[in-house]
Amino acid sequence: MKPLQAGGLLFDLDGTLVDSAPDLATAVNHSLADLGHAALSETRVRQWIGDGARRLVARAIAGRRDIDAEPPETEAALARFFVHYHDCLCDRSQLYPGVRDGLDRLRALGRPMAVVTNKPAAFTGPLLEALGIAGYFGATVSGDTLGVKKPDPAPLIHAADQLGVAVGDCLYVGDSAADQGAAAAAGMPLVRVPYGYPGDDAIFADHPAAMTLTIDQLATGLTNAS
Repeated sequence: MKPLQAGGLLFDLDGTLVDSAPDLATAVNHSLADLGHAALSETRVRQWIGDGARRLVARAIAGRRDIDAEPPETEAALARFFVHYHDCLCDRSQLYPGVRDGLDRLRALGRPMAVVTNKPAAFTGPLLEALGIAGYFGATVSGDTLGVKKPDPAPLIHAADQLGVAVGDCLYVGDSAADQGAAAAAGMPLVRVPYGYPGDDAIFADHPAAMTLTIDQLATGLTNAS
């Protein structure tokens, strides 16, 4: 493995640290049912995660990933989604294999870490707490922390500032094209996990600078470089 260097580590949440798709699918389908729409498969919902709750709900109503405008029912469905997601936030969500071990080893190396996600703050903290990993992170930047979300670079830059680490000395770990775009715009090296919700995978897979590592493999790479 190529030696890695990082003064700070920033992580996406859904699809990178946590497989939250089962509970997101439950909330989406309850919201659709409230509006008289048919349920979607979890597989389909997985393909639409990654650009925030509002975009996920709009895609679910439209029945496709690529939408030019939000369907008229988006606002009502989003309000229902928030209610339902609160009720099932961590019923079936779980850490991906190797995440806890990797975070333990990274913390032992003294690397400051943060979460940067498009998930609303009302759910980010409770999910981290429920899965027992909130204590690993010195900062959390959610989809509504700033006025913009990924792929805008501002959330990554803000997280690096919160950690007190220069942007260029951070690594960003993610799974999607939005993560790629945010990291590239911030001038931050990207590590891709080999799972998650990549969306338009062809765009992401062609990114030549993206190393593909699990969280525990990342920890091994940084340990070997120390």
